[in-house]
Amino acid sequence: MAANSQPVVRFAPSPTGYLHIGNARPALLNWLFALRYGGRFVLRLDDTDRARSTEEFAEAVVADLAWLGIEPDLIVRQSDRLALYDAAADKLKAAGLLYPCYETPDELERRRKRQLARGKPPIYDRSALKLTDAEKAAFEAEGRKPHWRFLLDHRSVRWTDLARGEIEVDTASLSDPVMRRGDGTYLYTFTSVVDDLDLGITHVIRGEDHITNTGVQILLIEALGGAIPAFGHTNLLTTASGEGLSKRLGHLSLRGLKKQGIEAMAVASLAVLVGSAEAVRPVASMEELAKLVDLARLSHGAAKFDEAELEGLNAKLLHGFSFGAVQPRLRALGIEGGEAFWLAVRGNLERFADVVEWWRVVEGPIDPVIEDHAFTATAADLLPPEPWTAMTWKAWTDALKAATGKSGRALYMPLRLALTAHDHGPELAALLPLIGGVKATARLRGERA
Repeated sequence: MAANSQPVVRFAPSPTGYLHIGNARPALLNWLFALRYGGRFVLRLDDTDRARSTEEFAEAVVADLAWLGIEPDLIVRQSDRLALYDAAADKLKAAGLLYPCYETPDELERRRKRQLARGKPPIYDRSALKLTDAEKAAFEAEGRKPHWRFLLDHRSVRWTDLARGEIEVDTASLSDPVMRRGDGTYLYTFTSVVDDLDLGITHVIRGEDHITNTGVQILLIEALGGAIPAFGHTNLLTTASGEGLSKRLGHLSLRGLKKQGIEAMAVASLAVLVGSAEAVRPVASMEELAKLVDLARLSHGAAKFDEAELEGLNAKLLHGFSFGAVQPRLRALGIEGGEAFWLAVRGNLERFADVVEWWRVVEGPIDPVIEDHAFTATAADLLPPEPWTAMTWKAWTDALKAATGKSGRALYMPLRLALTAHDHGPELAALLPLIGGVKATARLRGERA
């Protein structure tokens, strides 16, 4: 990055479904790039697909990004910018770079098959450029509406990619791309370029599946007289088996993961660090994660997302949270156990919501599980007087061991079952002072407390 330059990046989803873990990767890479270099983040809703774009999905995109911790500096909708696209199209038409074509989809498909049969590449043959005004008028008299193609100059386009180094796209091997459909709507390649120029986007960071498209877009940018942004084409996120991610994987949607109790920073950590030179680990803040992102050090292979790995990251993230980081969330759940409670239970959490059960164990009432009434009654008799500390547990169990001759699991499991009604959980040395003498005594005697 040049000194004193402020990058402007964008994330441009179509509001035709809920964002999923695969969308999270480019959104986060752009957000973290802006965060690292003091830039701006633009959310552009590509909502020109009238049949599939909905307001519900548009609102969900904004909400899901907010859950991740992404707060755009600007939000725009392509549906509000049609006049801008019309003006750009008129400019290209005047320059002879956007030309009308009247073939139907069936005609184009038959032509493509003939070219393949002759051993030729199935690219558009530019026959529309040979049409006379009379022929065009005849097509329109039939009721045909033209689609409009951008005239490529069939040269190689080169750029230094932020993620992949030197890249070259030979546009001679491509068909002149359709920029406007017969119904008057514009395609992504065109609107994306017009928006990037108008919004002053300086860095376009997106998936490697756009590389060929970038070659075309650079020619479009030049034709419109704009400044070419820096491009970075990153590896794509796939499932652990290498399958592409899509909106149909509802349980991997961001709102689905949120509903499952996955922490946003666990999602962000995995989505960004997998397929990079950095080891995958839980990162507690966006600021810290931004320092780890280096587009040039991303793998050129697929970044494989493993749901099991996300589960482990989520637990590790929770285990490292300080009391200060979670105090508002605990209070919202009505949990006032303080730092001692949080430090006692955090190491046993897989989801933050699990904390509710351990608070119930501390506060009660619970129904104790008693396997040996004589043993737990002796344990109750040997409880030392309060106040209790973290050392109370050892002193008490040492005395109980000496009195009963029990040790190991035979000693500890009956106490855990009586005090917590669970056969697993946080260290009892930390829980016992929180439970307190009155409840501990009652539970050891088999009473609900």
